[in-house]
Amino acid sequence: MVYESDKQLIMNSAAIDALIEKSPNLASHRAKLEAMVPGNYCLHRAWGFGKIVDYDEAQDRLIIDFEDGKTGHAMAPSFCVDKLDVLKPEDILVRSRTEPEVINEMIKKQPADLICEIIRVTEDKAMTTSELERSLARVIGPIKYKKWWTATKKVLAKDPRIGVPVKKTDPYIYRDEPVKPEDEILEQFHATKNPKQKIDLGEKLYALSENISVIREELPEILAELTDAIANAKSLSQADRLHGVWVRNNLARDLHEDVETLQPSSASILDSTNDYSELASDLPPQYYKRYLDLISRTYPDKWRQMVEDLLRNSSGKFTSECINFMLENEMEDRISYCLDRWLKEQTIKGPLLFWVVKNRASKKHSPIIRPLVTPRLLSAMFYAIDYESLQNASARRIPLADLLSDDPELIPDLLADANVETARDLAQTLLLNQGFEDLTKKSLIARFIRQFPSVQSLLDGESTETTTESDGLIVSQASFDAAKGEYEELVSTKIPENKEAIATAREHGDLKENAEYKMARQDQDMLLARKNELEVDLSRARVTDFQDVSDDYVGIGSVVEVKEASTGKTHRYSILGAWDSDPDNDVLSYKTPLAKALLGKESGATVTTSIGGNDEEWTVLSISRWVDQKR
Repeated sequence: MVYESDKQLIMNSAAIDALIEKSPNLASHRAKLEAMVPGNYCLHRAWGFGKIVDYDEAQDRLIIDFEDGKTGHAMAPSFCVDKLDVLKPEDILVRSRTEPEVINEMIKKQPADLICEIIRVTEDKAMTTSELERSLARVIGPIKYKKWWTATKKVLAKDPRIGVPVKKTDPYIYRDEPVKPEDEILEQFHATKNPKQKIDLGEKLYALSENISVIREELPEILAELTDAIANAKSLSQADRLHGVWVRNNLARDLHEDVETLQPSSASILDSTNDYSELASDLPPQYYKRYLDLISRTYPDKWRQMVEDLLRNSSGKFTSECINFMLENEMEDRISYCLDRWLKEQTIKGPLLFWVVKNRASKKHSPIIRPLVTPRLLSAMFYAIDYESLQNASARRIPLADLLSDDPELIPDLLADANVETARDLAQTLLLNQGFEDLTKKSLIARFIRQFPSVQSLLDGESTETTTESDGLIVSQASFDAAKGEYEELVSTKIPENKEAIATAREHGDLKENAEYKMARQDQDMLLARKNELEVDLSRARVTDFQDVSDDYVGIGSVVEVKEASTGKTHRYSILGAWDSDPDNDVLSYKTPLAKALLGKESGATVTTSIGGNDEEWTVLSISRWVDQKR
């Protein structure tokens, strides 16, 4: 078919016949070959949009000007026939060049008309969402069309000329005879057997029926179908049921004075719920406020505690809704108390931390958040990020980690009141954190170094000879290896096994009475607490071989013979690293009260210890080196 009647075929029928005889696979493309006429527009898979400007008969080449700047491009028809689409004059992409004023006017003022024009000229007058979006990207622009399309979809829902898809896989359909959206949705509502889809269609009916009288005659049947779906469909979650009750109630207000008397009611759905946080996370966001209102009405004696629990486990928009709801109910002091307590206990979760950090500059929330902006908040963030990375084996991004990386002012804000030791401990914790890639860690450490230059030594590899006790914990190689081994076993074996145990226990249902679940969660708390303790200790650990200790005075690595004044007995103690304590074999950690008292003392010195309210004097009789005793 030739799209411009006054054009001549680039090849006569005999020439096309000869070409097909030579390459039989071209037979199915005959119409396209006939349409390759100078003046027609085309779309190439690689080169994009262009216009056929000439045909070189001697060379058997089309001459095409492509809009990407490649003009006068020669292409053999037989070579490009399966890669080149010749567009009809009424194609919207062609019209955007031949009548740009008309198309621009539709883009600006008649978006539904533009969609109708795009779909109307297709062979079956239907296009999938992805096909439509590809067309819009070419006409409006690959970036600009997205916002335009989001707004236009809302307009299309009320346009009688367009049948909008019920499922994501369904197409948009252009109708020769317009149909009222209410009638179309009503037909789909009665036809579908899917209870969740029935609820969604009921919600669309309510949104479209500004005057409910339009569907008044159908209302009793609509309400009966919705109620049956809510009460009897086994595939619905508690959130689906509650959503369905609210949709039914919205539609029923015109027929019933008190919709809360209809069964099942929103309160009855709430009463049969085991996990209120899980229910909230599954609700459509526009119903969050309604959910909190329902809880406050249904449980007048305990709703405040329930909302606190919901806030603790909240995420995303629901976190903001919980905060705003509590503020509306004059609970600002309680919000501050809860956030501070959860932060001290290190039980505050990543999504809530995300809200705190994201809103730290908010005037509305400043009285709540500003007292929390301390190094402790950064420590809690590292813990939450590490925890989430262990819980999710996939490569899914961690929002809190991304926020920390993307906000260059965040670490400086949180370290504003930190001292050098705190900054070093936090930096070391960051280096051990599994929620960041190595490059990201280096970028974040650079922000520490700008405020605390000494943190650079963590990257350079500081020697133990220049490290003082105040900088960390002095440990032996053996005890360091043991602690590191315990940490690695926690991360690689015990915590993942516990995660599986929690998942298995969840499947048994009814979490309130599920002893296995409670035990698994208690184990999780202990495992994560131990993991966090080891991370802090390992970050502060400084390994020594005790070679540098003197035999002139007591140090870490000394063997000391002392006399106990109250009994006259003598004891021989080895004073070693922080994790080497072994009282049964007379090995003391240098952190014990007696060892602390003896450090730095010479032979003949007397020291006093006070343990359990009892004072005791000890006299140093002799000092030797532990490394010499081992030989």
